Amino acid sequence: MLRDTNTLAHVIQTYGKTKQLRRGKQLHALLICAGHTPCTFLTNHLLNMYSKCGEIDHALKLFDTMPQRNLVSWTVMSSGFSQNSKFWEAIRTFCAMRIYGEVPTQFAFSSAIKACASLGSIETGKQLHCLALKSGIGSELFVGSNLEDMYSKCGAMFDACKVFEEMPFKDEVSWTAMIDGYNKIGEFGEALVAFRKLINEEITTDQHVLCSTLVACGALKACKFGKSVHSSVVKLGYESYIFVGNALTDMYSKSGDMESASNVFGIDPECRNVVSYTCLIDGFVETEHIEKALSVFVELRRQGIEPNEFTFSSLIKACSNQAALEQGTQLHAQVVKINFDEDPFVSSILVDMYGKCGLLENSIRVFDEIGDPTEIAWNSLVSVFGQHGLGKDAIKIFERMVDRGVKPNAITFISLLTGCSHAGLVEEGLNYFYSMDKTYGVVPREEHYSCVIDLLGRAGRLKEAKEVIDRMPFEPNAFGWCSFLGACRIHGDKEMGKLAAEKLVKLEPKNSGALVLLSNIYAKERQWEDVRSVRIRMRDGNVKKLPGFSWVDLGCQTHVFGAEDWSHPSKTAIYEKLDSLFDQIKAAGYVPLTDSVPLEAMDDGLKEKLLHHHSERIAIAFALITMPIGKPIIVKKNIRVCVDCHSAIKFISKVTGRKIIVRDNSRFHHFTGDGSCSCGDYW
Repeated sequence: MLRDTNTLAHVIQTYGKTKQLRRGKQLHALLICAGHTPCTFLTNHLLNMYSKCGEIDHALKLFDTMPQRNLVSWTVMSSGFSQNSKFWEAIRTFCAMRIYGEVPTQFAFSSAIKACASLGSIETGKQLHCLALKSGIGSELFVGSNLEDMYSKCGAMFDACKVFEEMPFKDEVSWTAMIDGYNKIGEFGEALVAFRKLINEEITTDQHVLCSTLVACGALKACKFGKSVHSSVVKLGYESYIFVGNALTDMYSKSGDMESASNVFGIDPECRNVVSYTCLIDGFVETEHIEKALSVFVELRRQGIEPNEFTFSSLIKACSNQAALEQGTQLHAQVVKINFDEDPFVSSILVDMYGKCGLLENSIRVFDEIGDPTEIAWNSLVSVFGQHGLGKDAIKIFERMVDRGVKPNAITFISLLTGCSHAGLVEEGLNYFYSMDKTYGVVPREEHYSCVIDLLGRAGRLKEAKEVIDRMPFEPNAFGWCSFLGACRIHGDKEMGKLAAEKLVKLEPKNSGALVLLSNIYAKERQWEDVRSVRIRMRDGNVKKLPGFSWVDLGCQTHVFGAEDWSHPSKTAIYEKLDSLFDQIKAAGYVPLTDSVPLEAMDDGLKEKLLHHHSERIAIAFALITMPIGKPIIVKKNIRVCVDCHSAIKFISKVTGRKIIVRDNSRFHHFTGDGSCSCGDYW
């Protein structure tokens, strides 16, 4: 057999395809021991075998000892380097091949072009493109598809399209490269247009084309189009392919159709991997079904599948959005156990999660444990300080970030401006806003202008805020008008408030907050006819006021309370505690702000009782009778804390000596037991 070159070549080729490195090495050793020096033909097969088995250094040593090389030898080495992620070596080998007088084939060109795509080296890729055209193979299918892929991965879609159009024949590979290219630059609509053209030209659709198209459908939430692609998947028999099933699950999850996503996921339990579970988890997270997401995670662990960094990131994000501290802490423990705590994305989301759960110190500690914080980690910490109203700290972190050479982006400035707004740092905020484009190259978007409107409005500089609105290059979004309306309510400007309310109602007809705030402006001015007019408008438009709720987590259970809520099993103990607290805080100097209740016919006694039974106070009373002394009380509320409750909670914290953290729909308030709040009564 050792003398039969063709048989040996076939055996070596088989070992390469099946990654049987040990057997390949044994055969190579046998040839050397038998004194049989492999010819160039056999050596080329050995080079290919070592490259495919990941032993590129071994292949290079063998290549260097070859007494005679041919075009195949050079092509195999260039391809081997590219396959083993040694991209510059692949390009250098291609260049050396030409220096040695070999004329590259389409396969050599393809390997070098793939290397350029992986490196993002469009200039080198263009040089190879010119050389391919000079060699007469620039439009050859294999070379053309790789050129198209290279240009699209480098973001040059115009050049990619040009290459694609010039190809005389296109197959499913070239179409897939085109669709992938559009996906990579976010042109998902164009990706679907390309898929339609592929169908119209009756090109064979393979599993790769279908997966790329499903990615575009998911990004656009184009569930109807995705279902038609799903029917093609079933028709062509690709449904049992794991990566196709994953693409379908992901598409349905991103489209919000969790029933279909679950159905695809449940087709074949044998055709699941960590990606399958993560896609489903991510879908439940995005649709705010955190319990279902956690159940899928438990099932993943039960099946013995190791979660990856994307699995943890998605779940921790869910805990962050829901302020589910208990579950978030448990996930953090698993992250540390599996050594994902050093992953830049996971650690950044942990910073955000602890911040949104109210534990600022934990956020800082997690951030400090990150060896080399990425842009995402810095943004997370700036955002945390912004949410907690600690504008000066947000500025310090921002300056540290810039000093470390990390470039701020649009998200950084939203967090920074929010922090300045909540802390009353008007001049600092304006300076950062005006320096965005000039100093940092970040063009302000409508979100940044909305932050400036909020910044000026909170400070009572309503005229300047209106000037910003008038000078904006686009119409303010709902947040901008809502911020302006809230400022008008606080500072009693009913004319501007009416304008803001009308604009907000136009943008969000079913948003009750606009009309409620307008009603409160009129009530503050005791214009009761106008108050009644707004309420009639709400009734006629079927616009319902969003009820206020507050909730507290005790262990793994969440306890939700509404105003005047008598439904809790511990209601007797809660209301006894509430009455006791009321007596204590009154003795300590608390005076109910009955003017904050916008009701004309109600006497002060009833108003006092109504304020006393607001949901956040009920939640705090429950926490005081159930949580151990020394543990911070964290209360979440779906709307803004009212001015009277803010005053009362300062006194409650003082008389009980407990740290109370309240997260409302805009920021955190830390009541520390000395009768003050972290917001400094500026919120």
